[in-house]
Amino acid sequence: MNRPCWLSPARPAILIVLSLSAFAKNGMQVVVVPVANMYSKPTEKADVVSQAIYGSNVKLLQARDEWSRIETPDHYRGWTPSRYLRIVLTGDGYATAGPTVQIESIFANIYAEPDVTKHRPVVTIPFEARLEVVPDDPKAGRQKVSHEGWLHVRLAGQTLAWIQASDVVADPKPLTISESIELAKRFLGLPYLWGGRTSYGFDCSGFTQMLVRARGFNMPRDADKQAAWSGVARVERKNLQPGDLLFFGSSQRDITHTGMYMGDGQFIHASTNGHPVVQISRLDDVPWTRILVACRRVKSVQPGDVRAELRLRFNGTELSGHAQ
Repeated sequence: MNRPCWLSPARPAILIVLSLSAFAKNGMQVVVVPVANMYSKPTEKADVVSQAIYGSNVKLLQARDEWSRIETPDHYRGWTPSRYLRIVLTGDGYATAGPTVQIESIFANIYAEPDVTKHRPVVTIPFEARLEVVPDDPKAGRQKVSHEGWLHVRLAGQTLAWIQASDVVADPKPLTISESIELAKRFLGLPYLWGGRTSYGFDCSGFTQMLVRARGFNMPRDADKQAAWSGVARVERKNLQPGDLLFFGSSQRDITHTGMYMGDGQFIHASTNGHPVVQISRLDDVPWTRILVACRRVKSVQPGDVRAELRLRFNGTELSGHAQ
């Protein structure tokens, strides 16, 4: 006897998503939540290997039930809930063409109207996230309505919203070393977060990666890969200069932590030592002086691309252990 085939209400939605993904350009998807955790396995009980930030364009590698295995532009792979993503059906991705802005504040509230008092924010997104600015409409024969101090933006989910202009920068320029040190200080006291790479919380390698990215260079995600990266040169401890990278561990083959040298024997890092926050430590103090195993200086000219694309905001490799 034939048995009727029953589908749960959630199952058709999953099938629709899977069908649509087949038509997405190159499997491109965009992150539509402030921060999408990337897990080593398709379950929130697994370890977080990294994160994808709001508006990031990622490649869909595999769909399993309500989970998507994604790859970031730097080939970092992990699983994230499919509800955190939207399929990109046209173009090269979100915020890759036309007028865009990048979040300059540590966090930025986005509103449904240009007023902070009428309703709660639609979403709060972190530092470095990018947004599409709604352009003028030449077909309408007039410019878009403007409100002083506000920008009209199109969100990653394609809805329109407003953001305060003081929270963003339209054309971010690579920072100097001294400017990157000042940027690092803005995050002092921010809680340490394993797998974190946003202003909601950094791990050590996510923090240094962000600081080097702000200087215009695309560095690997994990501390051991950063130390081995072709974009850095070895430097002796006695020759350290501000902006150099410090790597700690039991040996150069077992690097477990990283930070950035500030000068005067001090370095800044996201650490679990003592109070787990972004903090400034002295290199001569214990345990740091005993476990410093490598010092690196970012090369002024990189192999291949001279300057990293500032829109390329995350990288690494799936299941790679993060340094603390």
